[in-house]
Amino acid sequence: MTVFLVGAGPGDPGLMTARALELIATADVIVYDRLIPREALAGARSDAQLIYVGKQGGAPSSSQAQIEALLVEHGQAGRTVVRLKGGDPFVFGRGGEEAEALRAAGVEFAVVPGVSAGVAAPAYAGIPVTHRELASAVAFVTGHEDPEKPESALDWEALAAFSGTLVVYMGVRQLAQISERLRAAGRPGAEPAAVIERGTFADQRVVSGTLETIASEASAAGVRAPAILVIGPVAALRERLRWAELRPLAGVTVAVTRAREQASALAARLRALGAAVVEAPAIKIVPLDGAPPDVGRYDLVVFTSPNGVAVLFERLERAGQDARALAGARVAAIGPGTVAALRQRGVIADIVPARFVAEGLVEALEHVDAKRALIARAAQARDVLPRALRARGIEVDVVALYDTVAEPLTASQLRDARRADYITFTSSSTVNFFLAAAGEPLGAETRIVSIGPITSATLREHGLEPDVEASSHDLDGLVQALLDDASRRGRSRPGA
Repeated sequence: MTVFLVGAGPGDPGLMTARALELIATADVIVYDRLIPREALAGARSDAQLIYVGKQGGAPSSSQAQIEALLVEHGQAGRTVVRLKGGDPFVFGRGGEEAEALRAAGVEFAVVPGVSAGVAAPAYAGIPVTHRELASAVAFVTGHEDPEKPESALDWEALAAFSGTLVVYMGVRQLAQISERLRAAGRPGAEPAAVIERGTFADQRVVSGTLETIASEASAAGVRAPAILVIGPVAALRERLRWAELRPLAGVTVAVTRAREQASALAARLRALGAAVVEAPAIKIVPLDGAPPDVGRYDLVVFTSPNGVAVLFERLERAGQDARALAGARVAAIGPGTVAALRQRGVIADIVPARFVAEGLVEALEHVDAKRALIARAAQARDVLPRALRARGIEVDVVALYDTVAEPLTASQLRDARRADYITFTSSSTVNFFLAAAGEPLGAETRIVSIGPITSATLREHGLEPDVEASSHDLDGLVQALLDDASRRGRSRPGA
């Protein structure tokens, strides 16, 4: 087995590498830092051992020696270990020290680079660290050296004379001293500078100034770690090139209550639009045991969700069958998500309703000639569709493929979701289970977003009126409705 020193990137989960996600999903043990994306561990195995070793100034922390001992212990025990570090493990991440300790102990290791905050944070602030006309070189410098060193290893005269961009990591507490030393060594005080707090996160803040003023500007703004300092002419480009704050949902927090397996796609779309996303999966999809139905008996097969597609095909595969089992039937799908799930398995839906609810499917099937129909769905579902088909003389079999159960939520997930600007509900089950877990009312400022009329009806049963209802009852419609509402209310804060 191997110890993998893995970079988790600067904070935006979308910047994690495919290799990092792959290793997290297969690791026996994950030893992780404080500054990794909150979503980084979502893909870990349920039986994986998760060990937090984050360091924070002024708080109890694991020593570097303890961390290295942990890696050696689990590596020698034959486990697959992921040492998950913010940014890149070999860029001010002490990955080199950990690699040395592993090599000395005879433990195999591999390194998975990550996107470093020194490049990513300026990029999200609209600052290119190199520029053909302004900076042909960049120097990465730590603002937090080993306190046990007898003297600084930084050559301030050389850094002051350096003609390119200076990027300083972990320098918030030393901003005044860094500025003073560079100016004393000859770096112009009028040179542009910027401090980027929580770079690439949805709540990123940028403070601009000059080398002479940046320390006081950052102090006045209350800038705290983690932050990156950029010094050089390229810092002045921010006014023209900033983009992250201009995204339509910048400054907006959205809670997502979908099942964990489904939430990631919606969360990724919202983050790409600039939102801070609180993942509070209120439900969990549990496949039910059983043999696959004899789909060859039916001339109409109806899928009411992507989950039904996934579970039915899992059953077919276990029985040595594939999409050809559906060859003799017409296939109906309730909406785009279900259509996409079928297409991934080589099946093109014949019938898709204009309205993505059971009533819309009844309308779409009104003139379909069928004798036997199979409805693949959840264990608990409305009987609108089977009743309507039976009323037309069609022999209907309903196969329950999965159940929807409550997913335990942490106190912090519930708190953050209740305080969000928006909370999204994509089914009646997300409403029922989230509200049962919440126990307390939503915040007065939290706007409720419903995917469609059935979900809205369930909200009203709980005494809640949805503020926003999607006109197209799918994820595209949900996102568009949220965007429209945020635009009307001026909830996004471009230019902040």
